[in-house]
Amino acid sequence: MTHTSHDASVSLLVIAAADERVAAVSGRLAQSGMAVRVMRAATPTALRAALRMQTWDGCLYLYGETTLSAAAVLKAMHQQNLDIPCVIVAAPADEKAAIRAMKAGAHDVVSSDRLDRLAPALEREIREARHRAEHRAALEMLKDSEARFRAMASSLPGMVFQLLRDGGGEFRFLFVGDGCHRLLGIKQHEIVYSARRFFDAFEAADRRRLEDAIAASVHSGVPLEWEGRLKGRARGRWISLSATSRHLGHVDNGDTVWQGIASDVSESKEIEAQLRRSREQLSELSSHLEVVREEERERIARDIHDEIGSLLVAIKIETNLLTAKLPATPAGLRDKAQAIGTLLDQAMATASRVSRELRPGILKEFGLAEAVRCQADDFAKRFGITCRVHCDDEGIEPDADTSLALFRIVQEALTNIAKHAYASLVVLRMRRENGSISLEIRDNGRGISEGDLAKPKSFGLRGIRERVHSLAGAFNVASGESGGTHIALQVPERRGAEPSRDEEELQRNLF
Repeated sequence: MTHTSHDASVSLLVIAAADERVAAVSGRLAQSGMAVRVMRAATPTALRAALRMQTWDGCLYLYGETTLSAAAVLKAMHQQNLDIPCVIVAAPADEKAAIRAMKAGAHDVVSSDRLDRLAPALEREIREARHRAEHRAALEMLKDSEARFRAMASSLPGMVFQLLRDGGGEFRFLFVGDGCHRLLGIKQHEIVYSARRFFDAFEAADRRRLEDAIAASVHSGVPLEWEGRLKGRARGRWISLSATSRHLGHVDNGDTVWQGIASDVSESKEIEAQLRRSREQLSELSSHLEVVREEERERIARDIHDEIGSLLVAIKIETNLLTAKLPATPAGLRDKAQAIGTLLDQAMATASRVSRELRPGILKEFGLAEAVRCQADDFAKRFGITCRVHCDDEGIEPDADTSLALFRIVQEALTNIAKHAYASLVVLRMRRENGSISLEIRDNGRGISEGDLAKPKSFGLRGIRERVHSLAGAFNVASGESGGTHIALQVPERRGAEPSRDEEELQRNLF
């Protein structure tokens, strides 16, 4: 065995009357290879002073060498809460008395005729005392750590918890924070005693969702994330659970421990509800304004067609009659009349185009696909940009509101391309799938950046996004890998129907 005392000198308090005896004992210890620093104490006063002076590794009591009793020495150390190993050296005749001292707290007895045992006995007791000191220090650190944890847990706005699910499916709370009663209205010991008390605090439907979330966390190892409503006096209050899981043993029959926090999210839920109601009201207002706008467009288109169009036709007829009756001279008069006729033709074409754009009658008579083709032809003629339209299904016939909204989206998109894209080619593709209509618009222009999307005056794209949102659809716009801009959207074919895929799937499939 390696003697720990050989690595460094040992401070030893010797209880004896004579220095000669102390020197003799020190010499025997030195012969055993034990380096010691000793100090002698023979009276109660000297003992108390020595104990206050420094920390001692051990105490050696030479029985019968002093009037200071072993019991008094042990009592003095106890009063100062000192754990100093005390070894008694006694003559064989005094061993019974020394053993009584051991019962009072001494650690070992060595016979004076067996001093070869003294060094090993001291080393053993000193080593065990150091182990006890380390153990006490570890316990103190653990207590401090637990106190800090409890203080931190109690200061959090919620309930810190540690929940165990054993292999048999039974639940038990290993730890519940001080916020339990404040959060749930249930005392800590009630939940610790019965985890069912915690689960029964929630509405039945939410409790079933919690059980499903726990089962998913057990089998997949994902964190536990759940929100539910309390019942009883706290009815309507929303509680959120967020915890990480750890498996102890096999996932099917081992224990699972969750550590996390339960929080009151009622306020944030109310804010979310208010925000949702606000968005719904804004959407309803936007839809109402769109209806009013379309009615105004229809009235203006009708006035242009019926009033201005009729006037232009009448003026054209009169101009043609006047041109036919004009004499050949003076020179240029007939040419001037013909130029006026040409201008009237242009004015009539413009009035017809404006009327179609304001209220496309072709949409009602021939359907969405043909109206989009007509709009694309007008766009190509007006701006000199090639525009191709591909309809995978000629029978696309959404309801009237959806058709009009999609037509306006095409108009707005083409207008944006003409203003900003610097493109020479536009491709529109429209198809129907699973009760939804998908529309994709691509150009070969300069593309679009995140900064463009964030511009406060990007009303065109904002209007498209709002129309798609009003139809409960999904929308995405981005630059293509080879340049240009890609617009993709998907809306239900009938108002009130659920879209067949979410926005993330739409973007993934279209791009």
